[in-house]
Amino acid sequence: MTSAIPHADVDPHDGRDETESERNDRNWTEILQELRVIQTGTQILTGFLLTLAFQQRFTDLDAYQIDTYLALVIVAALATALALAPVALHRALFRRRAKGTIVKIANFMLKATLAAVGLTLTGTAMLIFDVVVSREAGIIAGIVALVVVILAWVALPSIVRAKAGSAKEPRG
Repeated sequence: MTSAIPHADVDPHDGRDETESERNDRNWTEILQELRVIQTGTQILTGFLLTLAFQQRFTDLDAYQIDTYLALVIVAALATALALAPVALHRALFRRRAKGTIVKIANFMLKATLAAVGLTLTGTAMLIFDVVVSREAGIIAGIVALVVVILAWVALPSIVRAKAGSAKEPRG
């Protein structure tokens, strides 16, 4: 006769009825979906940057533009490595009962990936405007891109989280 372990809801106040394993599985699936989205964008952006060095006009870049370009390639490569790290971690720890640890680390890695992608987007806008228009236009484009990234990726989620937290009714 097998003894059944009683179902234990991880957080009975969150509106879901799931065990810790079920929650980890759901969170891992959500992280994978987010990674799929960010990896595609990161790969396209990185590919774009890598092709620039082979363009005829690349030799016309000044030292600032070349330094900016090389920094962007490094940050784009870092973003790609960070975005792939959770999958490598999962593969290394597969069937080791480490899903909770994998989810925590992958969550951190995904946030770091977003930061690296935000920097790459900002720097790419800055470099393109610098090359095509002027240094001042590049700086303005970089600032605008950074502000948009911060507003969309940091401020908006914080506002929504704060409003959602204040809208919750206490449960009795």
